[in-house]
Amino acid sequence: MPDTTAPAPFSAQIRTATERQHADAENSTFMSDMLGGGLGVAAFYRYTGQLWHVYRALEEHGDALAADPVAGPFVRPELARVAHLEDDLAHLGGANWRDDLDPLPSTAAYAERVRECAREWPAGYVAHHYTRYLGDLSGGQVIRGTAEKLWQLPKRGDGVRFYVFDQIPNPAAFKREYRELLDALAVDDLEKQRVLGECQRAFDFNSAMFRELAAEFPTRRQG
Repeated sequence: MPDTTAPAPFSAQIRTATERQHADAENSTFMSDMLGGGLGVAAFYRYTGQLWHVYRALEEHGDALAADPVAGPFVRPELARVAHLEDDLAHLGGANWRDDLDPLPSTAAYAERVRECAREWPAGYVAHHYTRYLGDLSGGQVIRGTAEKLWQLPKRGDGVRFYVFDQIPNPAAFKREYRELLDALAVDDLEKQRVLGECQRAFDFNSAMFRELAAEFPTRRQG
């Protein structure tokens, strides 16, 4: 008899396909050391600066993609992060924060891939959009709370505004709606397989960035 089992929703397929890369990124040495209190606020500032490059790449093509049938539904103004990142960087780094914005090699490659997808492959852009923004709405909140405690930053204020989504009053409902958009992505099955691969690639970019940050900010471990 033919297999009549319905495929899993596409959002669930993405979670399954990226499970290993997601765990690798979450458990990276840099993030573990930083959130465990083993690194100073300078490491958090440097990390925030790397995010600025990635989110500028994500958001600078938003207007052009807003009418795209594939990427357009995901371009939501309430998600915009660049201005908040700039507020955080100014608080953490002072008036000359832009002087400290040199990207790591992995960050530069990551941002360029986002731009390439935005220009040439809207479904690939969705893969990067999902990987970053839904992560910010979920695990990013742990980073915010930890940063506030470690470095006495104002709660939901300057230094951590990147993680505060004031225009999304119900994050759980927003994430549910976002996953429904993924499930309804207007591409065929072959294209969905390419999107799954790009989601994995996005997580790999993040892991590479964490490895380079770990090399830049080593910590002394008990052994």
